[in-house]
Amino acid sequence: MLTYYARRFDAVELDVTYYRVPPPEVIERMAQRTPERFLFTAKAPAAATHVPADAREPLSEEVLRLREALMPLIVRGRLGCVLLQFPHAFRPGPAAERRLEALAEVYDGIPLVAEFRHRAWQAPATFDLLARLGIGWCNVDEPDFESLMAPSAEVVGAIGYVRFHGRNRAAWWGPDPAQKFNYLYNVEELAPWAARVADLTAQAQRVFVFFNNCYAGKSAHNARDLARLLGLESGESEMPESLSLFDA
Repeated sequence: MLTYYARRFDAVELDVTYYRVPPPEVIERMAQRTPERFLFTAKAPAAATHVPADAREPLSEEVLRLREALMPLIVRGRLGCVLLQFPHAFRPGPAAERRLEALAEVYDGIPLVAEFRHRAWQAPATFDLLARLGIGWCNVDEPDFESLMAPSAEVVGAIGYVRFHGRNRAAWWGPDPAQKFNYLYNVEELAPWAARVADLTAQAQRVFVFFNNCYAGKSAHNARDLARLLGLESGESEMPESLSLFDA
């Protein structure tokens, strides 16, 4: 499946590293099965982002192992960045700032991008903090609940990043995570994002756009829709979908 994606897309976001950091040999095989132009981003382990911000325990071995696991991509220059995907419960404050500082130190030398889910992070102080730590900003599309992130076209550092989660309001807070991402964007919803992506491209050295509305292949469908809006070839979309453990 990865080989198939690599013929159509320019990058993939690895989801497997969030659940369990694989041995370097697994990542090595991914690198060997894809062309040199093909880039990877990888989610940081849940142990890095989904433990309470005020936890006193040191970062786990799982967090530390990520660098070694990604080394086959790092040495090839094919690691775009590591995504720090924080939950809605992760709010601004001293403890959260310490967590970001710790992760910036642990992953020093690796490009980092932070994805926040609570709108309280959309503030000038956040951009100043990320710039100081050398962490990029992830722009997000998701349901328009008051506490969730509003659409943006922000760049902090060299990397522009966008993630589409769908707008399934009815299932967003529900018990079924698969239904949460069961959403197909229409062209009218994607058109403003085409303008934002163009804006990001003018600001950043490199831009990644990923669709996480991965229910029933809807992410790939919308990736091609956005590619057409951006004037890319419709048959060979450069907008990738997330790669699951089973795809790898």
